Amino acid sequence: MEDIAQELLNGSRLALSRAITAIENEYDNATAIMKKLYPHTGHAYVLGITGPPGAGKSTLTDKLAKEYRKQGKTVGIVAIDPTSPFSGGAILGDRIRMNSLTLDEGVFIRSMGTRGSLGGLSHKTADAVKAMDAFGMDVIFVETVGVGQSEVDIVKAADTTMVVLIPGMGDDIQAIKAGILEIGDIFAINKADHDGADKLVTELNMMLDLDGVMKEWRPPIIKAVANQNIGVTELVETFKKHHDHIVSSGQLTQRRTERTKNEMLDLLSSNIGSYITRNIVDTGKIDKMVEDIKAHKIDPYTVVSEILQNMLK
Repeated sequence: MEDIAQELLNGSRLALSRAITAIENEYDNATAIMKKLYPHTGHAYVLGITGPPGAGKSTLTDKLAKEYRKQGKTVGIVAIDPTSPFSGGAILGDRIRMNSLTLDEGVFIRSMGTRGSLGGLSHKTADAVKAMDAFGMDVIFVETVGVGQSEVDIVKAADTTMVVLIPGMGDDIQAIKAGILEIGDIFAINKADHDGADKLVTELNMMLDLDGVMKEWRPPIIKAVANQNIGVTELVETFKKHHDHIVSSGQLTQRRTERTKNEMLDLLSSNIGSYITRNIVDTGKIDKMVEDIKAHKIDPYTVVSEILQNMLK
């Protein structure tokens, strides 16, 4: 099964699709595929796109992808979709909204469902990005569902993060406060032809000034109307400026080092969790442990210590 990786490296889109399916569903061959792909990663420019639901992130991503294609760059898109509790399928259907891109051989779009939980999705997203990177994509977009902590974690897979906001949401400033101000390298005010766009720009500028930290890069605020293609070229130019800035200042290397460390810790945590599920929970051993703790025959601290010792043998 490991030849999926070789087929992917040889340029097979079907192999790329199968590799991401293996990653998403945690198939047995997923780790073997990633081991083979890893030496071929680290070349793509990864863009995170986040913001509240309804901000028009998919439309904007669609237009940005087309702009990069005009420049001759290949584009990968990982769209994180909320998952239907009934079918387990992604319900927003980002690929449907980006229909015109699906016919372009230079674009590869993949929706990844949250499956009721974002836990563990961050490393699956990171691996899907790596698969597209190894395939040879120049630019990879990671587009999230909303602006919660889980999305913030997912966006850590990006070199540059853009936060998309729209006027008149009422709670837009609350959305910004939820850790978004810290992760935004660029702010896009989409649907800027609606009332309240200038007010939102002013509020955002005030919040960036109140941040109080003198930064080498002050996040620019770009007004856009995605469905009319307004502001798209300017956004792509701003991405380039930010990319040049983080390369010249050494921040890109720092960000990627931090990302590698976080990914390793994430993988460790995930594997430890899987070990405990397989060996303690699924075997029923946990029930006996719980009974013994409840009866005060042993304390939980000793039990955990013993599990860890057995695991490290």
